[in-house]
Amino acid sequence: MNKNTLVAKIWSFCDTLRDDGVSYGDYLEQITYLLFLKMADEYSSQTPKKSFNIPKNCEWSSLLRTNIDQLISKYSNDLKKLGKAGGMLSKIFDGAQNKIHDQYKLRKLIELINDENWITESVDIKGDIYESLLQKNAESSGAGQYFTPRPVIQAMVECINPQPLQTISDPSCGTGGFFLGALSYLRTNNNLNSKEDEFLKFNTFHGWEIVPSTARLCLMNLFLHGIGDLQTTPEIEVTDSLKDSLERTVDIVLANPPFGKTSSDIATNDEKKAKQEGFHLRKDFWVTTSNKQLAFLQHIVTMLKPEGGKAAVVLPDNVLFEGGAGESIRKKLLEDVNLHTILRLPTGIFYAQGVKANVLFFETKKRTKSPSTNEIWYYDYRTNVHHTPKHNPLQFDSLMNFVSCFKASNRSRCKETWSEKNKEGRWRKYCYEEIVKRDKANLDIFWLKDNSVIDLANLPSPDTLITEIVENIESALENFKTIRDTLG
Repeated sequence: MNKNTLVAKIWSFCDTLRDDGVSYGDYLEQITYLLFLKMADEYSSQTPKKSFNIPKNCEWSSLLRTNIDQLISKYSNDLKKLGKAGGMLSKIFDGAQNKIHDQYKLRKLIELINDENWITESVDIKGDIYESLLQKNAESSGAGQYFTPRPVIQAMVECINPQPLQTISDPSCGTGGFFLGALSYLRTNNNLNSKEDEFLKFNTFHGWEIVPSTARLCLMNLFLHGIGDLQTTPEIEVTDSLKDSLERTVDIVLANPPFGKTSSDIATNDEKKAKQEGFHLRKDFWVTTSNKQLAFLQHIVTMLKPEGGKAAVVLPDNVLFEGGAGESIRKKLLEDVNLHTILRLPTGIFYAQGVKANVLFFETKKRTKSPSTNEIWYYDYRTNVHHTPKHNPLQFDSLMNFVSCFKASNRSRCKETWSEKNKEGRWRKYCYEEIVKRDKANLDIFWLKDNSVIDLANLPSPDTLITEIVENIESALENFKTIRDTLG
């Protein structure tokens, strides 16, 4: 099976279905349902036989035998039965509906999936195909703001350096990109023994996703990559993770909380306010805020083990400079955890425009009277950097210098590339005292000269300039919306 050829073959059929009102997301869901049934059929033919406990007459073979004029009604009824079957089946098919109402086109999609033998392929091949389909959806649907670029995930994971038998969580896991990045790293960099492999498969990952259809895609994505089995599904909870504290803290959090949305149900540490409509009590939060990213940042700190927990979180620029609750949270963050690194990401790397983001790296350590943060290392990979998802996509090679500077194996060996003699250096540190003296403990720090503004003789192309203008306007609008909603 050629991965790229098959992805192109399956995805190209989506354009045909769009004429019938089937969205990219709907199409991906139908692929998920049909692919699961096809794989269940293949497993049932193996020796020893494996069973998914598919209800009678809902099997793949039954779907293939169905007359074309009865195909739509049978497939729709099968989805309802599968959603009530319990276990893994209910998690994949709960609330499932048929969105393809042309019987000939549904038959064509079934045949496309039936043409391939899926379980004979390695976990990497199957998983890569599904990941590629998820990325196609992000590119095509305009919903890619929450699809974290895979090179960013790879760089974050390399720096966090997860180890076997560590627990890894994501409170807004989407389709599971961070889990797969960590999974690949653990498998590539370790010769796992049976205990470690078992732990990786069943106990390492725990995620939360508020949108049921997205959680379904995450479950399937993990399953195709070898996480969980027919009886034990990956731990993906369909709920708002901000509602409650974790009963058990974790070793690592990797996350990209949703941008640009304020919460309609606000977490507060004020017991009186928690009794009001629209609020819920979180005694472990530092302050009350309707800014969802600031709420997630507080939540992620509470998720980590009190000593030795590590986090890497993608957050928008406003988290670095916003006043009010933002200032209070930044000061508490510097005091309570070691916020040791901030990676400034370039614009134009997300499929949704107007996103200006950073990666915050921090870890928990034993509390003393002194602030937990001594210094913050910055890597500016934004100034004079131009990427677009289609014409100049971000590659991991672009972030390798940051990963090298980060020195994950021994952070005490970090050395600045910036100096008075080399003012173009992108790797620079600021001590705690310098940070807290800044107005509102502002973490939004730049030092490189922006060549596109200063050097008129070497301006970027008109297309690049227009793209940057659009991104800046959209980013400003998102920030104004956040301020408006917060005031409201």
